Amino acid sequence: MLACTLGSCKKWLDLQPETEISKDELFKTEAGFFEALNGAYTKCTEEGLYGLELTMGFPEVLAQNYTVEQGNDPKGYLQTAQYNYKDGNFINRKDNAWRTFYNAIVNSNLIISEIDAKKNVFNPGNYELVKGEAFALRAFLHFDVFRLFGSNLAAKKVGIPYVTAYSNKVTPTASADEVLNNIVKDLEQAKVLLKGVDSILSATYKVGYPVADDSATETSSKSLFLQNRRHRLNYYAVCGELARVYLYKNDKQNALLNAEEVIASKKFPWVKTVDFISVKPEEKDVILYPELIFMWPVQERTSAIFNFFQTGPGGIQLKETTYKSIYESGSVGAEDNRYKHWFSIFDQNFMRIMKYARNPNGDEDDQFANRYPQVVPAIRLSEMYYIAAEASFESNPAKALDYFNTVRMNRGIGTKLNTASYATFMDELVKEARKEFYAEGQLFYLYKRLNRSIVGQLGNQIAPSPEIFILPLPNDEIEFGGR
Repeated sequence: MLACTLGSCKKWLDLQPETEISKDELFKTEAGFFEALNGAYTKCTEEGLYGLELTMGFPEVLAQNYTVEQGNDPKGYLQTAQYNYKDGNFINRKDNAWRTFYNAIVNSNLIISEIDAKKNVFNPGNYELVKGEAFALRAFLHFDVFRLFGSNLAAKKVGIPYVTAYSNKVTPTASADEVLNNIVKDLEQAKVLLKGVDSILSATYKVGYPVADDSATETSSKSLFLQNRRHRLNYYAVCGELARVYLYKNDKQNALLNAEEVIASKKFPWVKTVDFISVKPEEKDVILYPELIFMWPVQERTSAIFNFFQTGPGGIQLKETTYKSIYESGSVGAEDNRYKHWFSIFDQNFMRIMKYARNPNGDEDDQFANRYPQVVPAIRLSEMYYIAAEASFESNPAKALDYFNTVRMNRGIGTKLNTASYATFMDELVKEARKEFYAEGQLFYLYKRLNRSIVGQLGNQIAPSPEIFILPLPNDEIEFGGR
């Protein structure tokens, strides 16, 4: 697997691979391209990126989703929760994320730069599959860099370097509009490449649990590379990411088209209530696995995730009062299965976060194995419904409310939101998103896109501002020509 070291994308990179395999040797075969692409995905699942920090880590702290306070700061997040971007712990985390993002982008670019000249080494369909995923991964990563370090806010538009070449040349910072247009371009290319070859499009490809459910066909391919398409940027994941990006651009028509393509596929079934609420740990599905359109497999991070949310003074928790407020337990949220099954009270009115819990008595090879591997959600079915609802409300409010209420119904909330103004509807949508994406790293991006006040732990409103929403670049990035 090829990995390239990267300090700053302005100083750029050392083109020497860490392994002893040269790129000429690696890309002689189809298997070499598979390894290189797997290497890019693996880079993304490191603890400093989607394996922990960029999902359940500091973006959730910025969104005020954890109880972090003086005397209760086991992970060094207190200053982050107070938006002190000069704090050493925060600087280390966000700078490491920047480096790792661009390192994975380098690997994607290397594949793209080599693949057309080696098209003849591929079996039918695999050239399009690898190239499509490489474009999609490059776009996905740039979008999250932009959502953290860039801005499309009317008050302040800020771009990032959009790197499309495997080169040691300096990549200038692109404008915010250029970045978003490049992301769309890469994703649309990926969509075209994947449309004719991705097995997830087949009517015979059934999404399900990899353990104890023989109705799933996700592992039926003889090629390991073609199995578990939801662990990779598959065709529908590209549609989902396009829906995200188009909504970010305020292109609601294209956001709706892509979200509805995923919904209309009926490929991703809502999790059965009996599975969500099961009292048997080996049968319980707290991650809502069948609904995941794209996910990061992070089996190697199981211990780190457990330690992150452990009980006692060493783990991240949530005060019971805040937990009840988020899930509106006194009103519509009383029967919410997320409220009842994603948390457990353990001591002094603190809640342990159980969304990533594993069966402590289980082993992957025995009868008590979890129903699914340790994964982190990247794109959910529910998000497609939220996007479709937001994108269609002004033109068809009844349709939008139906999308919104469908998610609530599948989470155990029977009370429907009826006729509402756009402002009220958006208030409710943000509240539902906070419940749905808890500990997944998405809420901060939502607040930022909408330039909306962040709800604090005590229910206080933290006014939106570019100073909060736009993270500072690494120091060496500024030194070598950044903003």
